Amino acid sequence: MSGFRDAVQDDLHGVFLNLDEFAERHTVIYDGETYEDIPVVITGLHERDRRQLQSDHAQGLYLVSRVMHCALDDLGGNQPEKGCRIRINEREGGSFFHDYYVASSICEMGMLRVELEDVDE
Repeated sequence: MSGFRDAVQDDLHGVFLNLDEFAERHTVIYDGETYEDIPVVITGLHERDRRQLQSDHAQGLYLVSRVMHCALDDLGGNQPEKGCRIRINEREGGSFFHDYYVASSICEMGMLRVELEDVDE
């Protein structure tokens, strides 16, 4: 079993979080700690794909949903908790950070899958 787990850990950064393939460097701020330029894969809706919430009576508000994948070790072993805020810069070296709420967080074999939600104008 140890050989399999070692192979999975090697694949985390070597394949899925590979900066030449899927991942990009982002700075993540969570629970008062800053994790600079870690490899992250962010998927989900972009601004042009957002839908207005049917239940909202205020115009111009949209629910933004994204999923962030990163290695648990890259966040210092801290798994984000549901309901907490997390900030992620839009691009490597960028100074603009987008604020999200953690909708859910799952860690399997050292890989985090964090669902992010925010109401944006």
